[in-house]
Amino acid sequence: MQTSSPLLVLLAGTAVVVATAQMARAQMTRAQVGRALAEDPHSQIRNPSPSVNQPPAVPEVRQPAAGQTVAGEVKANLDWPLFRGNSAGTGMAGSKLPDQLKVQWKFEAEKTFFEATAVIVDGVVYVGDADNKFYAIDLKTGKVLWNYEVEIGFVAAAAVRGGRVYCGDSDGVFYCWDAKSGKLLWKHKTEAEINSSANFYKDSVLVGSQDGSLYRLKADDGRQYWKYTIMAAGGIQCSPTLAEGRCFVCGCDGNLHVIDVEKGHSVATLEIGDPTLATPAIRGDFVYFGNEGAKVFGVNWRKPAIAWIYQHPQRQLAYRSSAAVTDSAVFVGGRDKNVHAIDRASGKVLWTFPTRGRVDSSPVLVGGRVFVGSADGRLYAINAESGKNIWQYDAGKGFTASPAVGGRRLVIGNDVGVLYCFGG
Repeated sequence: MQTSSPLLVLLAGTAVVVATAQMARAQMTRAQVGRALAEDPHSQIRNPSPSVNQPPAVPEVRQPAAGQTVAGEVKANLDWPLFRGNSAGTGMAGSKLPDQLKVQWKFEAEKTFFEATAVIVDGVVYVGDADNKFYAIDLKTGKVLWNYEVEIGFVAAAAVRGGRVYCGDSDGVFYCWDAKSGKLLWKHKTEAEINSSANFYKDSVLVGSQDGSLYRLKADDGRQYWKYTIMAAGGIQCSPTLAEGRCFVCGCDGNLHVIDVEKGHSVATLEIGDPTLATPAIRGDFVYFGNEGAKVFGVNWRKPAIAWIYQHPQRQLAYRSSAAVTDSAVFVGGRDKNVHAIDRASGKVLWTFPTRGRVDSSPVLVGGRVFVGSADGRLYAINAESGKNIWQYDAGKGFTASPAVGGRRLVIGNDVGVLYCFGG
């Protein structure tokens, strides 16, 4: 995996002194951003002072049935074609899972690890390792169908549509392959590492880069429509999410960006005080995400205005886990070793579930169960209403990647290069 130039940050009391502007476009891995910006989250917090006691009413939004649209863009179905399952980033699975999960197969990639989340389409798992390979693996058998070697590996999840697979690597190259054969169809070079997973809009694919730009590329040939650029060390590491012709990006500049997808122009920016690595999740008029300043936000994106901020009263560490959202609740993992369930209307805590390691893995909702991995080496199933542990699997080594659920199976890779497939 590529080693990037670190951002030098001096933390003294509540002051943060950031390195010179010449470093503002430097490449940074998630680990480096964490060391530089989250070592002391208390020193970074700048409170936007919204009203947290009287949030605006949240309209009821029902979970779409299979075949209906999520945020008007991607159909909910039995596959998992994007990092968070759909273009709105809600982390809700269309596929069901058996009540009792068992390991169906394990795939071991030697001398590497999986930070990238898998995607599942038409019975095939697509995932890259952190060293130098991208794989297509049969969901039923665990057999490798094809692989593609690059110079440096992958931490971003792939995106699949129309018989093509799209993914960016740690060298800043964004690839498009034929889904069946693995043949390279085109590639586009950005100026820094790609942590961002792609999303789709009409005939195009969108992806962010640590060079600070969000790119809209023509899906069939890679031609660039536009790029939207922010000036911040670490650039864009979240995945873009979509609703009603708007693209949502949280940047390392401490802002939420709302972008017109057709034109590539800013519609609005909202200060959130600290860098954000998590992907925003959209539900109705609201978007939800955590940041490096130990806060989770509920934002009315139409205004835009902060509706509420959630912050644990004692354990205040960064949120790198991307939220999963239902009609009533927001679920997110924290570096405080907890999974947090937050009331979607008020921002008040519903429950917290303790693990024994940081939770950078993003939760996935399957019916009434929340599936999430932890650095303690366990994959958990938590009752979404009560917060009680229903089931767990101890892999022995930690999970940074998030679960992918499709075809009645759950797939997740761990920090020593083992990819697990669970089913009935």
